[in-house]
Amino acid sequence: MGDRRLRSGCRPLVPSQAMSVLDRPDGEPLLHTRDYHVEAYRHGPDTLRLRGWLKDTKEDGLYLAEGERPLTVHHMVVDLIVEVPSMVIRQAIPHMATKPNHVCADVLDAYRSLEGLSIARGFTHKVRELFGGPRGCTHVTMLLQAMAPVAVQSLWAMLRPTNGDGTPVMLGAIDAEAREAQRREHFERNRNTCHVWAEDGPMFDLIERGEDIPIPLWGAERLAELGLSEDDWYARRG
Repeated sequence: MGDRRLRSGCRPLVPSQAMSVLDRPDGEPLLHTRDYHVEAYRHGPDTLRLRGWLKDTKEDGLYLAEGERPLTVHHMVVDLIVEVPSMVIRQAIPHMATKPNHVCADVLDAYRSLEGLSIARGFTHKVRELFGGPRGCTHVTMLLQAMAPVAVQSLWAMLRPTNGDGTPVMLGAIDAEAREAQRREHFERNRNTCHVWAEDGPMFDLIERGEDIPIPLWGAERLAELGLSEDDWYARRG
């Protein structure tokens, strides 16, 4: 079988290192926290549901000295029902769980105009065009821009065949010809989306030569945790 690591450019499996940059700075009072959270669900055989929320919180005591816990000042929630594989938005359902003013909610109906748009490439520009400035809510608009990439990230899992109980079929069990077609289609969606997937870069060079691309770092870490080899990855992923 040969050394896949040499053929694909994979580095040796190494455990992840602690990232101190994620720790809170010592002695620096926290002023504001913004959280984005996006989840994708299989809504139906040909639709997925994207559910996202944005939440802004201020630390206690900022507005009222008696405050004892962080104060939520914005909490926006959006559900998008997206057709697969066209990536067209079938339904847009925005909601403001926490807002600074009753008038804020008056703009929510404007977001129904998302229905019929593709959430794939060009979506961010279209959202800014439709809802920028006084045409929308700053926070809902920013949330939508965070949600769009999750739809693309979910497409691979959404298109995978499933067993009778709804669990995904391991790619290694799929017919080799169908597996290769899926693989090519998946890579094509990544073309020119970032510098890693530049069409004249090393990834597509490997793909065009029919060679394995490097195992993702998170995949390598999981293999190490499970005591599995790189060959196990390729056998199961196909």
